[in-house]
Amino acid sequence: MQLKVLLPTQVLVDEPVTRVVAEALNGSFCLLPRHVDFVSALACGILAYTTDRGDERFLAVDEGTLVKVGPQVLVSTRQAVAHPSLEALRDTIAEQFRQLDEQERQSRSALARLEAAALQHFLELEERQHG
Repeated sequence: MQLKVLLPTQVLVDEPVTRVVAEALNGSFCLLPRHVDFVSALACGILAYTTDRGDERFLAVDEGTLVKVGPQVLVSTRQAVAHPSLEALRDTIAEQFRQLDEQERQSRSALARLEAAALQHFLELEERQHG
């Protein structure tokens, strides 16, 4: 089978594989080369695959879609992170979540400043009308 993992800005994986294990919304499943054609909505989770050299690889994937047609397995998702080991993948995901938390904190702080400035502006307008 040929596994291709498509992100909005790049092709993350494009290589021959002998097995794909993924998580659907109703549970996990395994695809082997002679598996029937198949379509599934993917849940956030781990997608594991075995290369034709026998190496097991792992991806953390956001929600997406998997389509198997003949020997092609296409996965489309907004975000995915690849690593050869689960431990390295866990560490990478933890770092990305830490960065996202920091970005979210900065965004909330900027939004709070904007809200405070808008409120101050409205108070000044009200004082001018009554003053």
